[in-house]
Amino acid sequence: MKHEEHPMRKYLRPNKKMPTIWCSGCGIGIFVQSLVRAIDRIGYSKDDVVMVSGIGCSSRIPIYLDFNTLHTTHGRALTFATGVKLARPHLKVITIMGDGDAVAIGGNHLIHAAKRNVEISAFVINNHVYGMTGGQCSPTTPYGLKTTTSPYGNREAAFDVARVVEAAGAAFVGRATVYHTPLLDRLTEAALRKKGFAMVEVIAQCVTYSGRWMGLASPAEMMTWQRDNSVRVERAKEMSETELAGKMVIGVLTDRERPTYNEEYNELLAEESKV
Repeated sequence: MKHEEHPMRKYLRPNKKMPTIWCSGCGIGIFVQSLVRAIDRIGYSKDDVVMVSGIGCSSRIPIYLDFNTLHTTHGRALTFATGVKLARPHLKVITIMGDGDAVAIGGNHLIHAAKRNVEISAFVINNHVYGMTGGQCSPTTPYGLKTTTSPYGNREAAFDVARVVEAAGAAFVGRATVYHTPLLDRLTEAALRKKGFAMVEVIAQCVTYSGRWMGLASPAEMMTWQRDNSVRVERAKEMSETELAGKMVIGVLTDRERPTYNEEYNELLAEESKV
């Protein structure tokens, strides 16, 4: 029987980086497949895509994918991505960030990229801890969860990443877990097609750290937890705050039209050229 190559193989760099750096059972690989499926369906040329990341487990994605890539400093993916989009507006600019990368050291950049409505498709892989550097507490760590830096339980409220970005003015905001792969596929494609700043928060399991502290011993148990603690946005509208306590609302949270930063900037240049 003739061996057939995986249809997504063409998007991987032909290098010696395999197998990947990610732990067995990590949710990042599920997102990578969702991303390349969306890119393949849309039909982007590899030369038309620029993928930018910071530092962290998820920020290793551009190492493996065969696009124009920038692996930048911690928390600064959106800064570099904004520069690329302003300099080469015809390119499709994608950022990959973790929750610590995007919301802690990079939080101000995230808010202002959304406010400016820079045409960037941003994906925040949220595993609720700093997975690469030892499992420390992150801005999205749930209240009460034990980590290496909160051995008695986290006593800070967790950031709701999607709602923060929505309030800042993003054109598109969605959330999905890696358990809900069909939904993740749809949101990923919608974010890539959206004109303006689009962000998808991807809830993914870190089996090495957060899973152990949550008392979940396997990737399957963590994905079951994702399933049981998620509520579709349509159903959430019919639920009370008490019923939604501790649940993750998934689906399209915001989809609106706004002038992009490039459009505003070009309009300013056109006005100034008349003077």
